[in-house]
Amino acid sequence: MEIENTNPNVYQKCGEREWVSTDEDDSVSDPFDTREIFDLVRVINDPEHPLTLEELHVVQEDLIAVDNDKSEIKVNFTPTIPHCSMATLIGLSIRVKLLRALPPRFKVTVEITPGTHSSEHAVNKQLADKERVAAALENTHLIEVINQCIAV
Repeated sequence: MEIENTNPNVYQKCGEREWVSTDEDDSVSDPFDTREIFDLVRVINDPEHPLTLEELHVVQEDLIAVDNDKSEIKVNFTPTIPHCSMATLIGLSIRVKLLRALPPRFKVTVEITPGTHSSEHAVNKQLADKERVAAALENTHLIEVINQCIAV
């Protein structure tokens, strides 16, 4: 496999989330927030480089939206180059990580940040199609690659 972006920009990781006393109190309502979702996806490994999606700025907290009342989560991600052939794989990795980690009540939408990829519309269409996603996840090689990306 030929690496498309041989010299990507690498960014500093943000600090760990600060915990408060109510974080471990089960009697306190604790809705999901953007930082919690970011913490789930920031550690996903890039399929081409030994770096995380956070280190490559593929995922950023300000590109995540959480609506607890509607049980909706939307994650935009930004490929490192406009013609990245791994964009669909990265989107699938984000989607699988969230589907495995979140309660099933959430509708998860994963899309490319508008204007950052040459095939943005086609990739977003694939990631939004439940049947295509299900078929992709039945491919044993593909699920192995995704599992390697999301393994922490």
